[in-house]
Amino acid sequence: MTARPVKRSLTLQGHRTSVSLEEAFWQAFREIAAEQSKPINALAAEIDASREEDIGLASAIRLYVLAHYRAQATVRPQPPSP
Repeated sequence: MTARPVKRSLTLQGHRTSVSLEEAFWQAFREIAAEQSKPINALAAEIDASREEDIGLASAIRLYVLAHYRAQATVRPQPPSP
């Protein structure tokens, strides 16, 4: 897995756009979309619609992925301490 961003095309509201994310973020983004039973373009459109103007789409997706996994980490029961 490379740390270098990979550019892929998404369709948002009928328009093609390119987004550059590291492969780990692409994989996590696809997993989240699958968990939510949504096409990746639909999830990207939701993120795009809710992001602040001064935040780029790639950054907004990274923050969404981070928030998703942080929320999962706080929901999971912690193992008992030895």
